[in-house]
Amino acid sequence: MPDHPKGIRKSLRIRGLRQRWLVSAVLPVVLLVMLAVAVFTIASAQYYYNSMRTGLETRARIAADTFTGYGVKSYGEYYRLASYSVETFEEKDQLELQFINANGRVQVSSYGLTAGTSPGTSDIESAIGGSLGHFQGRDPQTGENILSVSSPLLFNSRVVGVLRYVTSLRAVEHQILLNFLAATVLALLVVAMIVLSNALFINNVVEPVAVVSDAARRISGGSYGIRIDNHYQDELGELVDNINDMSLKISQAEQIQQEFVSSVSHELRTPLTAINGWAETLSVDPMGNAEQTVRGLGIIEKESRRLTAMVEELLDFTKIQDGRFTLRIDTVDLISELEDMIYTYRELFRQEGIEVDYTPPDVDIPPIAADGERMKQVFSNVLDNASKHGGAGKRIDVSAEASDGSIVIRVRDYGPGIPAEELPFVKQKFYKGSSKARGSGIGLAVCDEIVKLHGGTFDVANADDGNTGAVVTITIPMAPLGESEKE
Repeated sequence: MPDHPKGIRKSLRIRGLRQRWLVSAVLPVVLLVMLAVAVFTIASAQYYYNSMRTGLETRARIAADTFTGYGVKSYGEYYRLASYSVETFEEKDQLELQFINANGRVQVSSYGLTAGTSPGTSDIESAIGGSLGHFQGRDPQTGENILSVSSPLLFNSRVVGVLRYVTSLRAVEHQILLNFLAATVLALLVVAMIVLSNALFINNVVEPVAVVSDAARRISGGSYGIRIDNHYQDELGELVDNINDMSLKISQAEQIQQEFVSSVSHELRTPLTAINGWAETLSVDPMGNAEQTVRGLGIIEKESRRLTAMVEELLDFTKIQDGRFTLRIDTVDLISELEDMIYTYRELFRQEGIEVDYTPPDVDIPPIAADGERMKQVFSNVLDNASKHGGAGKRIDVSAEASDGSIVIRVRDYGPGIPAEELPFVKQKFYKGSSKARGSGIGLAVCDEIVKLHGGTFDVANADDGNTGAVVTITIPMAPLGESEKE
């Protein structure tokens, strides 16, 4: 798929963030506000309806008791009193007063058109049955939403009629609608404020995220070392700092890797040149000068060993990188292994004018659980480094002792030492510092990993006794390793 222009990619990222923000942040708020408006509208409607019903029920009960209290003795008196009550009813514009017979038919009404009709609502049936009743809904005859309350009229404990109040719900519904509209407007204002504030916030997030994303894309494209201007004091500032730090470290790693490739190429070329040169010389005159032949074969053997050691270091390093570097644990006399390596190197160093002074431990140190071959690799590398970097001092001191349940081995040279600013990095992969000595720059990193796998420490420092030189301290616990640390 072809790359999109930078502006299009950025707009897509911004739009995607806004969509996620809309779904995850704004939508729940809108739903919550809508729910609040619905609850408010229903609650206000119930309040108005209940208040009206309660008021009408109280009024109907009192009116019925008053009407009954007149002590009407005949139907004629009842009808005249009902007609009088309807004619003198003062709230005809708001309420309708009805008198209904025991058959459910309206006898007298303050709204004359309903006289003679049979409403047939549930409140009338309840009143005829002897209890106060109410009805809220659509009038079966007019289709208008009404609220009616009916109270029985009792004479000698017998229901002879019903007193009924009827009112339209149009005004109440209008008021409920106004409340709903007011709540909706208020809710819209709240949602608008939330959307506006969140839009400002998301814009403040999207812009730096787009900048960081573009910088990450450039870094992945090979622009190592670029930096982003940091104007933020929050989590975004931490993200920008992390991106800048990552960019710097990738740039440094790239530079170190390039130097490593160049260094290894040079290191491989030197012994190969010597081997090829002497091989050609010896092949031209195989029966020539015996001394020259011995010398040439010795150089070929020495440089071959160098190549083998370098290749083994590289193989070990790749195993460390992908997690395949393990130990073959056995019972090992570590002091004996150290002394064997000293004996092997002592004669080689003596040929170069370097003396090796060894101080054995004061007490017998029992064998420990360790990988003997890997520990010999550590000793070999440390002694070789001491001769390469500190050979100018013509002396190497080696000592071993038991201290606090560990074997402590120190290798000290009397060369120029390590510059203080380079000390924190000498165990890092590919690092060679200002030293001109040959090497791949991974030997100490491999040694450090081997010692760590044994549960010990591998420290490199400068001598602190007033003399020049570097000191390597290897500390290995004497307690057996756990089964989880074995191969």
